[in-house]
Amino acid sequence: MTGYILFLESQNKKMNNRKISNKFRVYHRYLGFFLAGIMAMYAISGIVLIFRNTDAFKIENTIEKKLPRDLSDEQIGKTLKIKNFKVDRIEGEKIYFEQGELDRSTGLATYKIKKLPLILENMTKLHKANTTRPLFFLNIIFGLCLLFFVISAFWMFMPSTKIFRKGVFFTIGGIILTLILLFV
Repeated sequence: MTGYILFLESQNKKMNNRKISNKFRVYHRYLGFFLAGIMAMYAISGIVLIFRNTDAFKIENTIEKKLPRDLSDEQIGKTLKIKNFKVDRIEGEKIYFEQGELDRSTGLATYKIKKLPLILENMTKLHKANTTRPLFFLNIIFGLCLLFFVISAFWMFMPSTKIFRKGVFFTIGGIILTLILLFV
């Protein structure tokens, strides 16, 4: 009789574990479907950010802007919002810089800038959002959802199954790869 009770208890425990496993599968599945769009956006913007120090994906625009005539070189750079502004040469009333030129007599600056297309620009801004931007909470929520995916993956299959054991080996391999990437 005692053996039968132990058998029933072990079956009951397996059923409870299976219920938990099934719940995590459902949550994992529907959260994955719900976040498919934002995961794609983060993937695309992450790839674009890899090339941020190049002109890849950028479109060149020519801008004409009227400036006050009495600005210093530093003020010109700040007014035009050009980082690391540096005057290349001055010829009479014209100031030449890497992106374009400024005619001091008219105050007209003509220069070129390279920007990402609007949709990619917005994606990368969201991807890089920090506490100074109102949408930074989305990054926190998305990060927590990704952590849920990591944890819930271990409840997708019962620990006693062969596929779970294989999954653990893949997890160990992934952790080793991550450590190599962090320290190399």
